Amino acid sequence: MEERGMGEETAVHATIRGIVQGVGFRFFVQRQARGLGIRGWVRNLPDGSVEVWAEGKRNRLLALLQVLRQGPPHARVDGIDTVWREPVGETTFRVRF
Repeated sequence: MEERGMGEETAVHATIRGIVQGVGFRFFVQRQARGLGIRGWVRNLPDGSVEVWAEGKRNRLLALLQVLRQGPPHARVDGIDTVWREPVGETTFRVRF
């Protein structure tokens, strides 16, 4: 039985801290998100962190966040800050520059 609210469309705004730039993290996020059917974007921030906006079913977003805690080889994730939001209607998942 699906947990209440787990299949509802929602969005999450996440900031990933650690060694997450220069290690292919953005393209890792894009590949994982597209595989889960998630829409949104990912970009590097000037402070060395990575920002993710993701929209989709809550259970898929939770799966993405779990994968992001590991990251790609050579990355080290020290923490992820998340805020749940209302989706804005993204149609694909892309890397922003």
